[in-house]
Amino acid sequence: MMDDRVLVSQVLSGDRTAFRQLIKQHERLVAHMVARLIDDKEDREELCQDVFLRVYEKLGEFNFQSKLSTWVATIAYRLGVNHLRKKKIKISDIPEEGSFTAHFISDENPEESLEDKEMNMLVLKLVDQLPTQYKIVLTLYHVDQMNYQEIENVTGMPEGTVKNYLFRARHLLKEKVKKYLGKEEWI
Repeated sequence: MMDDRVLVSQVLSGDRTAFRQLIKQHERLVAHMVARLIDDKEDREELCQDVFLRVYEKLGEFNFQSKLSTWVATIAYRLGVNHLRKKKIKISDIPEEGSFTAHFISDENPEESLEDKEMNMLVLKLVDQLPTQYKIVLTLYHVDQMNYQEIENVTGMPEGTVKNYLFRARHLLKEKVKKYLGKEEWI
């Protein structure tokens, strides 16, 4: 993986291969951000393309005050929220101001591997049932491995709100899994 400063410099000098590399490095992050906000598949695909167009247009303004991934995620988040507002789709509790599960699947035991895959799919399905703001914070923290400050930069939510949403999202997810499994204890 290329250093962000070198990559940005090459893209700004017109290197198309470098821009493809930038897209490749951040497409998963953008897809996660957009998928947590937008339900319609066609809208998600279009929005992901729009994110990278905006990244390309604004790259000259990027000043390395944050990580490149944080900046790209911020663009994805804001374009997603703007898309929802234009379509007048209600988002609960998104402030107006400024892997969910580990994928340690054993190849040694196919039965265990299948159970792990099924649990991963279940957890992702349950995450999608969470309120939008919880899905976003949970995805950024656990899947994209951003810290609280980076999530604050991306979403514009104060750090305390990020921590609160992360706590609530984990609690709701745990309750959903317990309910689904019909068990009292689940760790």
